[in-house]
Amino acid sequence: MEERCVKALGAMPVVVVTGLRQSGKTTLVRDLLPGKGRAYRSFDDFGILAQAKENPESLFADAPVTFDEAQRVPEIFLSIKRSVDSVRRNGSFLLTGSTNILLLKSVADSLAGRAVYLELMPFCPAEFVSDAVMPERIDRLFEPDLSPQEWPGLTPHWQHWLLKGGFYSSMTAASSEDRDFWFTGYVQAYLERDLRHISQIDQLPDFQKVMRFAALRTGRLLNQSEIARDAAIPQPTCHRYLNLLEAGYQISRLPVYAANRTKSLTKAKKLFWNDCGLAAWLAGLRSPGDLARRPDIGIWFEQALFQTFHSWTAMDPLRRKAYYWRDAHGHEVDLVIEKDDRIVAIEIKSSSTVAPADAKNLHVFAGSLGKGQDRLARSIVLYGGDTNRTLAKNCIALSAGCMFPG
Repeated sequence: MEERCVKALGAMPVVVVTGLRQSGKTTLVRDLLPGKGRAYRSFDDFGILAQAKENPESLFADAPVTFDEAQRVPEIFLSIKRSVDSVRRNGSFLLTGSTNILLLKSVADSLAGRAVYLELMPFCPAEFVSDAVMPERIDRLFEPDLSPQEWPGLTPHWQHWLLKGGFYSSMTAASSEDRDFWFTGYVQAYLERDLRHISQIDQLPDFQKVMRFAALRTGRLLNQSEIARDAAIPQPTCHRYLNLLEAGYQISRLPVYAANRTKSLTKAKKLFWNDCGLAAWLAGLRSPGDLARRPDIGIWFEQALFQTFHSWTAMDPLRRKAYYWRDAHGHEVDLVIEKDDRIVAIEIKSSSTVAPADAKNLHVFAGSLGKGQDRLARSIVLYGGDTNRTLAKNCIALSAGCMFPG
């Protein structure tokens, strides 16, 4: 991400690094381009915050400048627009925000054509252990000469990675009890601080219930009426709360894949949390034993894998995209990833064994593409075993072990 930031600063006047709270944005931008004369100003400093609200242009004399937690001062974006329009100089402003600033209409309008937005995700397991090859490994899935033998065959140690999540503090907690305390504090801070800058929430207990019920439904089709019923709140309120979770980068809604892209807009989306550890904690999962007792353990395996694939797409969102697929007969493919108009269909299985029957829905999906089958690079069953092999023509089984290193 540092390399992408540097390139973006050389090409655009404004670069905005967004992502959920505690994903590492401040660490990234504070240490970016040391010695290059870039000033750093945090709106967590009350003095700077007051100055930004009263006279934002006075802070621009330090340009090029980095403004941390920019969502706390929405007024500054119009001032940045005027500054850029007056003197357009690439790299003038680097901003961070824990809210999806693009959802703030006035901001999106004022910075259109002037800013580029980069999303910083929490750690995925391979990244945390410094496996820099993982993005290229996923890219290789699109190549025609990929051999199952070149993919690492390792036992996936995914349960503890699911519980740890991708926040540095939760990943390095000394014990499950320490991690429990950290997630408790994280949710409290999110509710009591971050939400204030997005919207006024009168009933925080109701919002917390929506968070919990949404976590219990991760990896499933999003049904807002069901969540509203279980939380005992009106459906429009639930709809608003889910939108706020998305604006705060807590959740993502995975769209359905369709050869005719306009059709995907009318289909239900799949709900995932951007940090698997937070989702597991909200759902009451505190130990591998809790997870083993869950009848939906396969869904949690999928949620854990989502962390890696979401990181992969976030690093190059124009060329890389992710979907799921489901037809009217209930056939479903867990993940469809796309790169440069080529697609890879992925069925996810948590079991340690795999059989050709596990690829049934992948074959149905391939058949549904019709004349578009030439876009399908291959189909994959990504599973909880440690061996790789060919299942059928253009369909292979791959171990998920390299995504959850031991």
